[in-house]
Amino acid sequence: MKALNGLQNSAVPQVNFRAPCKQKAGLEILDLGDFYQKLHRCRFDPAKPHRISYYCFIYISHGVGGHFVDFKYHHFQSGSFIFINQEQVHAFDIASRAQGKMINVTADFFDLILAKVRLPFFSLSNLFSTYTPLINLSDSVAATCNILLNEINKTQQNETDDPLLAQLLFSSLLMTIENQRHSHAAHLSDLQAQRFNQFRQLVSQGPQQRCAAAYAQRLHMSYKSLNQLCRHACGLTAKQLIDNHTILEAKRRLAIESAQVQEIAYQLGFDEVTYFVKFFKRHTHLTPSQFRAQHDCI
Repeated sequence: MKALNGLQNSAVPQVNFRAPCKQKAGLEILDLGDFYQKLHRCRFDPAKPHRISYYCFIYISHGVGGHFVDFKYHHFQSGSFIFINQEQVHAFDIASRAQGKMINVTADFFDLILAKVRLPFFSLSNLFSTYTPLINLSDSVAATCNILLNEINKTQQNETDDPLLAQLLFSSLLMTIENQRHSHAAHLSDLQAQRFNQFRQLVSQGPQQRCAAAYAQRLHMSYKSLNQLCRHACGLTAKQLIDNHTILEAKRRLAIESAQVQEIAYQLGFDEVTYFVKFFKRHTHLTPSQFRAQHDCI
């Protein structure tokens, strides 16, 4: 944990997916033990917050510690499964030397399997108030995950194996975990889940855009249809989800970056810093400066 002190002296690095070989293009499973041995080759410090352009799942087979996601720690144990969404900020607890697997997945790979397998799990988002990035798996689910991860590794080591096999195995892995997680989006149709996930991705990629009607236009939907979809998916309006993301992004930047409040306000699409302060306080009951003061030891 101490490796994260003094973070506000530098900007948060952006980390992109880099496939180690053709067979792992889009999906890579890395043993955490191997990951620790390669730390000296990293261009950034994984123990400090960094934003990822892909999805990262971490399965802890042995050990205890805390994983940093956005602006707070989540304590893990043996059997924990950690979800880090595309564009989220996270940091590893390197000192714990926990054992397990890190699964890195590109957005294109997700889109590929979404077109083939019904996985409403992907509609779950850090925009929801009920979202948690960590769950503790039962012994039986953990055992199944170990088997599926090993099978995926086998298919990626054989150049003659059909890539579809790895896609189906990975889909089975997420569906197995989702049965324990109890998705709030399980009632969505395939098309609804796909459209809502597209909206979530657009919101996550554009924190400076806070107009729900603009997102509806990009999705070729009416504002009313987008609102109905969002309400059906999670009980919130499109504007409420956009506001949730704006607050989350503001918290990220306040907690782990050194930018001034005025600069953050402009980055998030506010013309006046006073309006940003009022907006932030209305949602958090704290001013941006007060929030930053509470998290200056991250």
